[in-house]
Amino acid sequence: MAPPSTSPSTQALERPAARWRRLLIGFLGFLALIWYFYPSNEARPQTLYNVPHPQVCPQETRNVAIIGAGSAGASAAYYLNKFTQPCPRLNITVYERNDYVGGRSTTVNAYDDPGYPVELGASIFVPINHNLVNGAKEFGLPVQGRGTTNRWDDTEILGIWDGHDFVFTQSDANNEYWNIARLLWKYGISPIRTQNLMKKTVGSFLKMYNTPYFPFQSLTDTAVDLDLLSATTAKGQEFLEANDISEKFGHDIVQAATRVNYGQNLDQIHGLETMVCMAAEGGMSIEGGNWQIFDSMIKDSGATLFLNTSVNSITKDSGGYAITTTTPSLDSAQDQSSTESTYDTIILASPLQFSSITFSPPLSSPPPSIPYVFLHVTLFTSPYRLSPAAFNLDSNTNMPTTILTTTPKYETGPKKLPFNSISTLGIVAVPKNRLYEPSSEDEPECATRPTEYLYKIFSPEPLSRSYIESLLQTDAEDYTVIDDIEPISWIYEKRWDSYPYLPPTSEFADIRLSMADKEGEEGEREDSIWYTSGIESFISTMETSSLMGMNVARLVVDGWLDDAGEEDAS
Repeated sequence: MAPPSTSPSTQALERPAARWRRLLIGFLGFLALIWYFYPSNEARPQTLYNVPHPQVCPQETRNVAIIGAGSAGASAAYYLNKFTQPCPRLNITVYERNDYVGGRSTTVNAYDDPGYPVELGASIFVPINHNLVNGAKEFGLPVQGRGTTNRWDDTEILGIWDGHDFVFTQSDANNEYWNIARLLWKYGISPIRTQNLMKKTVGSFLKMYNTPYFPFQSLTDTAVDLDLLSATTAKGQEFLEANDISEKFGHDIVQAATRVNYGQNLDQIHGLETMVCMAAEGGMSIEGGNWQIFDSMIKDSGATLFLNTSVNSITKDSGGYAITTTTPSLDSAQDQSSTESTYDTIILASPLQFSSITFSPPLSSPPPSIPYVFLHVTLFTSPYRLSPAAFNLDSNTNMPTTILTTTPKYETGPKKLPFNSISTLGIVAVPKNRLYEPSSEDEPECATRPTEYLYKIFSPEPLSRSYIESLLQTDAEDYTVIDDIEPISWIYEKRWDSYPYLPPTSEFADIRLSMADKEGEEGEREDSIWYTSGIESFISTMETSSLMGMNVARLVVDGWLDDAGEEDAS
């Protein structure tokens, strides 16, 4: 059967993607029925932060430099402005070495057509992600997710593959109660236990948004106070076992979630992040790209934004912190131009290990360097569906449209799977310029155009074109293929330092950093250098980075208010 013809639109791409996410989310969240019958006693945290506005305005203008325009940096700028109202004396400057805002939340265009933006990095957020949900509402950004509809002729099927067999499949053609029954029949009460454990664990984390835990000076101390170290100090499989969740359910289901979200198995990732992987109920995204939340935050803050700008050095002096930066030069005679500016406060809003910033004097206790997962993302379009034969299935088998993976159970299977997941994002209309050469005269707009499937693969290593083609059912006789179109008509590949490895840990990087004095000791004055990326080893998501940006903003403003109060008292 050929892919159906359709009129081109952004929704033709985005909405099927939302529908396969709905299938995945319903599966990993065990559907609303289990949630309903096993309610939590935890109250949902307030989304309007009960932090009073400043009663005493600082007399001097504060100059803040934020290094990084991703989730943490944009949130820090946004909440600095929010928490200092109605005091007007604040100048915020954001430096970003890339040419876009959003960090690891960014899009690329299928076929290089702006009408088809596809998430390359962070793809969804959920209702308990209060900062992102509130940002989308405040800025009027269109949200897509559960309930979104679009013509999608294929049955959506989720499969979990172990390199030899599909250990679990679920189809949206089945009644949702039947899907739940199958899940409980195969895995017993483990799905319910996992759901309850996730709600308890994530519920403890959500307390970090409100007093008495917010704002937190130390992530380590707060994890202790919230009893979350029992989750962060255990491997995922140990955490599940300690809570009477079967090894089979952990292997088949939970590990599939940790692999697609973090590229790590249950014996590599700690228990807290394991639970975060299971909190996928109600997933949503912003039409056109989640980066728009962070772009809107920076604009709303009134910050001055410098893209394509690298920070080279930070030097402490009596007047604050002098920052030197370089940007591509407009003068063809030189490659780069350099500038220097001075600030009262510095917020490092990206992993320090990926920068080349030098500190003078050096940091007394710099954040530890942590290994990151090298994730390869491959986007491609093809007129062909995935091939049953490539997954040891009969040719007449209904092939899963989304494939997650778990580790092989068979000695004859591959020791290391070549990919973590394959997703059929949706159906896209082939652009006119790929069907025929443009002429000097205006071409009439066609009512319908041939369509293709859009795929997304996460893999630990780059995939060859021949391997990708081997996954496609190119020998099917019921396809109508456009003349001269290859099995892969468009492809885009990206290597990410996507997220850190998340082994068990009991300590997290300091939020406030100090610079040594000339003798190598800490100076008398407490430094105003702040670091957001320590939260990555705790939970690595768009939302938690935003939470840390907000937390740092509150700590900075509270410090200013303390100073202003002391000056007023004197």
